[in-house]
Amino acid sequence: MSVSTEPKRKEGGLAETLRVIFHALVIAVVIRTFLFQPFNIPSGSMKATLLVGDYLFVSKYSYGYSHYSLPLSPPIFSGRIWGSEPKRGDVVVFRLPREDSTDYIKRVIGLPGDRIQMIRGVLHINGEPVKRERIDDFLDDEGGRTTRVRRFRETLPNGVVYTTLDMVDNGYYDDTPVYNVPPGNFFMMGDARYDSKDSRYWGVVPRNNIRGRPAFVYYSYNADDSDRPLPFLTDIRWGRIGTRIR
Repeated sequence: MSVSTEPKRKEGGLAETLRVIFHALVIAVVIRTFLFQPFNIPSGSMKATLLVGDYLFVSKYSYGYSHYSLPLSPPIFSGRIWGSEPKRGDVVVFRLPREDSTDYIKRVIGLPGDRIQMIRGVLHINGEPVKRERIDDFLDDEGGRTTRVRRFRETLPNGVVYTTLDMVDNGYYDDTPVYNVPPGNFFMMGDARYDSKDSRYWGVVPRNNIRGRPAFVYYSYNADDSDRPLPFLTDIRWGRIGTRIR
């Protein structure tokens, strides 16, 4: 007498598919939590280092882990484990204490114990002006029209070099009081100095709120070009793909 095994085969195939899906989800969660997490840039506060429409992978292990490293950020432990300190000039992703459900990305300017101040648009660290050189203008095509924006090369005391943008003289945050950075905190600023709400606006960022360090751009398109259909397919910035973030 023969017995059909077809139902068992179907049941076994379904169970195997579910196991594969489960394992894939576990691997994805582990990678996203402990290794790399994708982020995208929705605003221009880090121009010209990062542009609206850039998609990046952020290294989650660069500075260790806090509860903000976990999906949904459950407060199941305090402090930071396996952590290393961010360096001056690093670009980092973090959460604000008062708005800890939103990710921000800025550059570390002030370390614990520093005194930070803007004087006539020039960054001062511990009473000394940061070296600042005018270079070629940045051509900003936000909103479908091209605008020339003044671009500067800044060199921090530890030798980190990057560019900043400044559109107007005597901007709202071009002259500030002295900000004292307390222990365990960092002073963050955007590279687009005229268009960045940062530590000049909302204060310092606790070390435990730092989520990671951007590694490279894996996809980019001109999200500001509203005149063309499907810009994520037709306006890909091929030259930015693979760019390391410094």
